Amino acid sequence: MFKKYKSAELVKPGGLDLKDRLVGVQRVTKVTKGGRAFGFSAIVVVGDEAGVVGQGLGKSKDVASAIAKAVEDAKKNLVRIPLKGKSLPHEQKGKYGGARVNIIPAAPGTGVIAGGAVRTVLEAVGVHDVLSKSQGSSNPHNVVKATFDALLQLRDANAIAKDRGISLEQVFNA
Repeated sequence: MFKKYKSAELVKPGGLDLKDRLVGVQRVTKVTKGGRAFGFSAIVVVGDEAGVVGQGLGKSKDVASAIAKAVEDAKKNLVRIPLKGKSLPHEQKGKYGGARVNIIPAAPGTGVIAGGAVRTVLEAVGVHDVLSKSQGSSNPHNVVKATFDALLQLRDANAIAKDRGISLEQVFNA
């Protein structure tokens, strides 16, 4: 899932104090010859609130096991996000399917100005001061993936200096 992002650093869940947050549970129906078969689909975000976050999807016949499967899936997809203090290093747009998300760093004390699924992801990462706008589809699956798209494109100043082969001072003075 994260192969197209060159700055994505995968993280192993061992030793991390991960907190899971439920984004949404949907009841899904499969119509068969014998009638309707009901099941549940859950999307969960896990994070250590210090720059490590992952998202997962779980499906099952009952809610509790769907959530448990989603948490296990999320722990397999952990990535490190570069933060600048309690905010983001720069503004970034992300998209997935019909969902568009714009995340903007904010001044200290602003709080997380975001709705629904975007808020859940940003709180799991550990961002405390950010503005965001979600446009297009409000489907939680696509909004979470669009938020991840934006977060995985973030780069800190050290990474930019290394990629360009220049010093950190030249990044800001060029």
